[in-house]
Amino acid sequence: MPMPEPFIEYRLITKTFAGVTALDNVSFSINRGECHGLMGENGAGKSTLGKVLAGIHRPDSGTVLIGGKVQSLNSPADAAKAGVGMVHQELAFCPDLSVAENLSMGQYPKKWGVVVDRAAMQRRAEELLARIGVSLDVCQTMRSLSTAQEQLVQIASAVGTGAEILVFDEPTSSLSQVDAERLFTLIDQLKARGVTMIYVSHRMPEVFRLCDRLTVLRDGKYVGTLDRAQATQDAVVRLMIGRSMEAYFPQHLSTEPGKPMLSVSNLSSGGKFRDVSFGVRAGEIVGFAGLVGAGRSEIAKAIFGLDARATGSVSVEGKPLPLGDIRQAMRRGIGLLPEDRKREGLVLMMGGRQNFSMAMLPRMRRMGMIDRPKERRLTQEYFDKLRVKTPSIDAPVAGLSGGNQQKVALAKWLGRGAKLLIVDEPTRGVDVGAKAAIHGLIDELARQGVAIILISSELPELLNLSTRVLVMREGRLVGELSREQITQESVLRLMAGVESASTAA
Repeated sequence: MPMPEPFIEYRLITKTFAGVTALDNVSFSINRGECHGLMGENGAGKSTLGKVLAGIHRPDSGTVLIGGKVQSLNSPADAAKAGVGMVHQELAFCPDLSVAENLSMGQYPKKWGVVVDRAAMQRRAEELLARIGVSLDVCQTMRSLSTAQEQLVQIASAVGTGAEILVFDEPTSSLSQVDAERLFTLIDQLKARGVTMIYVSHRMPEVFRLCDRLTVLRDGKYVGTLDRAQATQDAVVRLMIGRSMEAYFPQHLSTEPGKPMLSVSNLSSGGKFRDVSFGVRAGEIVGFAGLVGAGRSEIAKAIFGLDARATGSVSVEGKPLPLGDIRQAMRRGIGLLPEDRKREGLVLMMGGRQNFSMAMLPRMRRMGMIDRPKERRLTQEYFDKLRVKTPSIDAPVAGLSGGNQQKVALAKWLGRGAKLLIVDEPTRGVDVGAKAAIHGLIDELARQGVAIILISSELPELLNLSTRVLVMREGRLVGELSREQITQESVLRLMAGVESASTAA
């Protein structure tokens, strides 16, 4: 059988940022009509390579060929003319414009040649969303959407261009399993229509499920390309990190839970969740499962004091905690790693040191001034523990990869010594190595007696780490599963409302 001719070719692509080499003479090819996986640890150059094809980054040297022709991809407009569309990992919209306005950006339908046809614009937006199986009020602003809904809007936007080539950069990083399955079905349909796709992901089951071949990058260099038949988890991990998966992943050990740390009773917030009651003990990892919009993140924010309209009662170590008071929550030892690290977990233009110390400035004072040597020492200590890759601890976190940004957001709560840590999608957009490190940290913190609430859309993550799992559906707590009862099927059935279980007390 003759070998297929390459459709997309990267030839000796090199790209540097502020002296740091992101891509180092990368060369490989992608066949027409295939879904080609791109894997590697954070900082390996995966997203950069996708952005080179999408015209967002211009390579310092090297060429890109499409259909045998050298391309000048100097802007996203050039890429669009070449038939390339991209679904970005980091969402980029005009937050105060509506969903319909964002989906028609640059191509607003007109009436009489001068007036924006809003009815046509809304119809087009609804049609684009319907193509990927999503129904939303297209008149609401992007700011009002959840991160997962924003991701779905971006997927609709990219697919709606009719591009011949699509780059998916961590498209499921904020999607529930149900929404992710819808996307997988869409990708199968696109492949059947002959669309060529590059699929960037840290999630091996997704890559194995969707991709015909996969390429691995390490430290900006091309390491190798595997056919699907050759691609086992261990083979891919060896290429990514240079050692086997068994030697890398920690074994998660559970301990007997300690004293009650958190008690939540009849917690409610209009339109978000209602009558939620549960408890968390020291050393427990209590997982929260549910579909997008089930109310998990909203409960986390209410416990942390971010919802002034929340009612009910919350106690920490047996003492009442005032609702809607973030300072009191922090003083009582609660830390929150939010789902959206860019908007809620970090100040992007500040350096890593400033972001790390922000949650503990009073503790950094010496004679009324910030103790800079102590601040630097602690920042470096926790950055080393979490293997944060950064040019320096003072480099703006905006320039770090998504996974390294997440590590910085986590480091500040570890440094503060939180007694109750709420982690919302802690490994979203994080590579296999960093994910294992964060899992190990969560497990180690629990063994040290920290109470942990783990909100995750990755069921394997919940199953691997949780002492027990609470399941949310449509703002209600519908079931609790002990570690012995936790299976993928039992969690999914509760999420979908197929069967009932004992409601958590």
